[in-house]
Amino acid sequence: MSQGTPLVDTSVSAEGVSLSNPEFWLAPRSYREGVFHALRQQDELAFYEEWEFLDSPFPKGPGYFALTRHEDVWHVSRNPQLFCSGQGSNIGDLPQEMAEFFGSMIAMDDPKHFRLRSIVSKGFTPKEVARIEGYVHDKARELVDSLIERFPEKECDFVTEFAAPLPLQIICEMMGIPKEDEAQIFNWTNTILGAGDPEFGGTLDALMGAAIGMFSYAQALGESRLATPADDLTSVMMHAEVDGQRLTAQEFGSFFILLVVAGNETTRNAISHGMYTFTKYPEQKQIWWNDWDGVTRTAVDEIVRWATPVIHFRRTATEDTMIGNTKVQAGQKVVMFYNSANRDERVFTDPYSFDVRRPLQPQQAGFGAGGPHFCLGANLARREIAVAFDELRRRLPNMTITSEPDYLQSNFINGIKHLRCSWA
Repeated sequence: MSQGTPLVDTSVSAEGVSLSNPEFWLAPRSYREGVFHALRQQDELAFYEEWEFLDSPFPKGPGYFALTRHEDVWHVSRNPQLFCSGQGSNIGDLPQEMAEFFGSMIAMDDPKHFRLRSIVSKGFTPKEVARIEGYVHDKARELVDSLIERFPEKECDFVTEFAAPLPLQIICEMMGIPKEDEAQIFNWTNTILGAGDPEFGGTLDALMGAAIGMFSYAQALGESRLATPADDLTSVMMHAEVDGQRLTAQEFGSFFILLVVAGNETTRNAISHGMYTFTKYPEQKQIWWNDWDGVTRTAVDEIVRWATPVIHFRRTATEDTMIGNTKVQAGQKVVMFYNSANRDERVFTDPYSFDVRRPLQPQQAGFGAGGPHFCLGANLARREIAVAFDELRRRLPNMTITSEPDYLQSNFINGIKHLRCSWA
């Protein structure tokens, strides 16, 4: 595995480059980081035409401003009255019903967003997160037991055998999903977020088929728990009330897609990127291993900053306004590139250095950047990441990555599909 590849090529110019071009997202990572570095140095925001996909049933959109600085991303996130989510959270335009079908509350504004988040947040209180702490540890321990038992040669695919099943199994157990259904949930999840990657279907038809399948499954699960409650998160959410209102089965179906896909994919990729990075920077792993309690909080947030599993989300200006030196007109799109915000040299000292003791302030943007759409499951994700590495630290402390990552082909998810590891 190469350790000498530069992390960023600062000689790169952003001129003539389109962030909308799918080819850009297949370019070497040091080049892409160089483009974002160049964009952060510009006085005004760059504006990009949207890409026209020949097989898309939706018309080409009007273009967008790219937000690449930490300050601008946080400004937009924390001012939902100026930059709304209800017109879409992805770059391309979808009918509102479809946007809410896929995105649930991340594609909503208040008061609809507040109502739905207030209901589903009942399942993510500190009490609920503490309640599942035990089986987060149990799942991590079972997975390490399985690695040791099933791979006597002491090597395997780290993503498919550990990083992916851990958050998936936790989410499934939280929601009351039978173990025999986990593989189907996993396949649906891969297809939805891997729509641009041939390994996971790569077509709009495959994406829609997976989404409808998951939605129908969730509706049936929600209706079942409404009639017969159980000790699971589905029951908590289906019976939670705000101002006398409960979730409908349709609302639960859309939230289920968001929760399972986001809850699985983002944590999976944070753990995968973290393990790969610890192999490249073993001294950082040793710092954490040697002072587990003292370093865990900062180490986990640094893993999330470094990985930035979700690359971007979009907002739409509700009135004429300014972002820095750039005038943004009402109705224009702005796209928050969290990956760039997390490398902003104005905010982070030596941002291309992986430092498990990096201070928690200023905050990294990997869970969003504040405001009403801050990741509802951030605390759960932090616990899963910490527990995953705690189990590896205690049971397989010498595990290392032995291959370069096989990255997901996506401009939305910074995913790793496959990553060989060894603990010999």
